[in-house]
Amino acid sequence: MDYENIVVEKKENIGIIKINRPKALNALNQQTICELINAVNDFDIDEEVKVAIITGEGKAFIAGADIKEMKDMTPLEAKEFASLGHDLMHMIERSQVVYIAAVNGFALGGGCELMMACDLMLASTKAVLGQPEINLGIHPGFGGTQRLPRLIGVTKAKELLLTGRNVKADEALNLGLVNRVIEPESLMDETEKLAQSISSKSMVQIGFIKELVNKGINVDLQSGCNLEVSYFSSSFATHDQKEGMTAFIEKRKADFKNE
Repeated sequence: MDYENIVVEKKENIGIIKINRPKALNALNQQTICELINAVNDFDIDEEVKVAIITGEGKAFIAGADIKEMKDMTPLEAKEFASLGHDLMHMIERSQVVYIAAVNGFALGGGCELMMACDLMLASTKAVLGQPEINLGIHPGFGGTQRLPRLIGVTKAKELLLTGRNVKADEALNLGLVNRVIEPESLMDETEKLAQSISSKSMVQIGFIKELVNKGINVDLQSGCNLEVSYFSSSFATHDQKEGMTAFIEKRKADFKNE
């Protein structure tokens, strides 16, 4: 599929999506969100893709939603726009593909929200993150008020949401908002190394783990543990469980078939 605002490529089991609106600091307008939805869907149905990396062109990851497009929206148009953004975030979270955000620069507003929907977040030392929507007379609309507290705790999340204060990469790491901070010139190399490591695992279990974590965080502990028992027992009906344990006993590398 031809895209106007993103660049999509594939390296063996790794998919790469680059938002490519550098003059607009990769701001998310409706067209870009729709293109991202299509790209995520394409990776979902591509049995070869196990890990996907999302990054940005130029000095921004995604500097937010497109304010020029948003400015004169009616309430109904704003609802449709927010719903479109939520559709994208939910698709990323629910995908069996592992998504890694390679945050190369500004990740503000919708950019921070998209990053938080990913499974892992690696940030450049030049990255700046935050939810500054309060300064525009609105609040986050793509899940920021919900995912940020789950990631860094209620008190810190409220501080950032209520003040609109942005944080640099080192503070984001201390808050638990990103997994690692990397020098800019090494960001994509290190992200691809991580992606390659994960892509060597069983895709069945990758999907199980994502589902267990995402579902479990929203239920009580006992319910989450019950889910884990159910998924764990199901694992023993898979080829990959037999292969993984046999390979361990035979002291060789497992040849997972993702089934």
